[in-house]
Amino acid sequence: MTQLINDTGYVSDDWTHGYCAAGAANDCRALDLSPDTQPGDVELSETLEMIRIDFPSAADGRGFTIARALRLRGYSGRLRAHGHLIADQYAMARRAGFDEVEVPDEIAARQPQDQWLYRADWQSHDYQSILRGQPAA
Repeated sequence: MTQLINDTGYVSDDWTHGYCAAGAANDCRALDLSPDTQPGDVELSETLEMIRIDFPSAADGRGFTIARALRLRGYSGRLRAHGHLIADQYAMARRAGFDEVEVPDEIAARQPQDQWLYRADWQSHDYQSILRGQPAA
């Protein structure tokens, strides 16, 4: 089982349509991408409503790069990080373009909702903007 997290904390998963592997038919509503996916190879069709990117380890940041690249290519649908992320990575996930994070129940048990909510104000703590002397977004 998994726990879905967004800026409001733990939420119920409302996605019931399943996922297709990358390279699936054009009528696919949601893609499941591995961390070695090349973002330029992802077909961004009009029927695509969600992309879920796998994080096999909290130390594997390739999913952040994929998310950012998809957003820069114009993908505006739902973007979900899936797998072994920790609460400390939530702000980075949101800045990369993810809308939500889905973690295994074991991670949710070790890092309760208050730890994720502590990082939900991700726009106020943008250290890169602070270093550049700009107000946070």
